[in-house]
Amino acid sequence: MLRRALPARPEARRILLGTLLSAIGRGLTLPFLFIYLTDVRGLTDTRAGLVIGWFGAVTLALSPVGGTLIDRFGARRVVLPCLAISAVGTGSLALVDSTATAFAVATLIAVGGSALWSGQTTILASLTGEAERQRVFGLQFALLNLGIGVGGLISGALVDVARPVTFQAIYLLDALSYLTPGLILLTLPHVGHRPAATATAGATRSAGGYLTVLRDRPFRRLVIFGLVLTTCGYAQIEVGFTAYSVRVAEVTPRVVAWALACNTVMIVLSQLVMIRRMEGRSRTGALAAVGAVFATAWLVLGAAGLIGPGNALVAALGVVACAAIFGFGETMLSPVMPALTNALATDELRGRYNAMSSMIFGVSGVIGPITAGPLIGAADGRIWVVVVVGGCLTASALALSLRRLLTPGQDGRFTPAPAPVPAPEPASR
Repeated sequence: MLRRALPARPEARRILLGTLLSAIGRGLTLPFLFIYLTDVRGLTDTRAGLVIGWFGAVTLALSPVGGTLIDRFGARRVVLPCLAISAVGTGSLALVDSTATAFAVATLIAVGGSALWSGQTTILASLTGEAERQRVFGLQFALLNLGIGVGGLISGALVDVARPVTFQAIYLLDALSYLTPGLILLTLPHVGHRPAATATAGATRSAGGYLTVLRDRPFRRLVIFGLVLTTCGYAQIEVGFTAYSVRVAEVTPRVVAWALACNTVMIVLSQLVMIRRMEGRSRTGALAAVGAVFATAWLVLGAAGLIGPGNALVAALGVVACAAIFGFGETMLSPVMPALTNALATDELRGRYNAMSSMIFGVSGVIGPITAGPLIGAADGRIWVVVVVGGCLTASALALSLRRLLTPGQDGRFTPAPAPVPAPEPASR
């Protein structure tokens, strides 16, 4: 299954290797920023939260600019400096000693990260054909989670609040990991440039920019679907899932950590299976199934909240099961969403399409945490469960309504042609 999921071009395989290596560095630091700023550097909880929120806001504000630059100059010329800026910013976290420096470093990291995902997705899309693109994006997601999981295990065994140098070490290692995909891209001098057909003067300007993207009715429907699904899905993991598990289901933070680890394991183990099972099947059908799976996960968590307070084991099993079911849904969403985005995109505007797709997570990442707290605080969390379950099912309906707007090829309802078999070489005498 792994061999089948690998892209045909060696350049794309090397890009995926860079994804894995950089994800290990990201996993080293991902769970610890809030703890580092508060318990190690002495910022108050409020100030640390403002720093992290500021990072998300700047990233979201600059993402459209990144898409424009990718289309105008090529992904390569945007991704390489963004990787360098991200490396400098992440390494500088080791030197943060005040609220002001924390804001400055967060701004630097946000500038570097604003176009990274859309740029790297654009490069990977340019190196893969339509028939293999869905498999490759699924593999990219699996490698990303595998790397983050490995990095988290390493840093979890190393960091110590009483020894700030341990946190400084992981941020420096994370900074070095940002350079890995950059070095790989430098060894591929012909990768990441603007397509020759669109490199003429003024081509991008005449394409209409984001107005053209927003006039694309199928993509507009896909964006609405993504906003509803991620607001009631992904965006609830950090605040909604954790708060409900601890305050309503009354499990310990350690159980939440186990649940998130189980989520990662589910993704890594089942992603390749799902890639194979989804080939030739309707992408909109898969997106509708994701909404149903996410709704099921939240219903299981809701049941844990109703039954769990009187039974710690049932509560823990419910929380872990929720995370595992949610991870299964992610294995369907991760290959389909970017594949459908790039099936709708034109070469002239591919950077903008991918930038808008990545902005979905930024917008929902602001809405989800803000709304989760008040909803969980009302009626013992029951209102929150009803809202997120209803939102996920609404997303399923939106996905089904998208199908009639797509061609069979865009919807993935085709059987990919088998890869050509090279002719055997004549035997030497």
